[in-house]
Amino acid sequence: MMDEYAFIGLYLFFGACFGFLTYSQRHLFSEGPRKAIDSDQTSLLEGRIFWVMVCTFLWPIMAITRINTAWVLFKRKKQSKK
Repeated sequence: MMDEYAFIGLYLFFGACFGFLTYSQRHLFSEGPRKAIDSDQTSLLEGRIFWVMVCTFLWPIMAITRINTAWVLFKRKKQSKK
């Protein structure tokens, strides 16, 4: 029984760390390579708390999304050099 709690705790802890580390790059997870200029600006604390909460539970999906975005940006950069 303790192993399950340890696994869940590590999952949530890793997700929260992932959220703190990726907050400054969060636009790459949802909007693509460009930041939305006309998006609503929230306070830094509200935005960071919301991002950490989302990443705490969904960090595997967010990591896969970031890998996909990195691949798309790599292909665009490669095509622009041609």
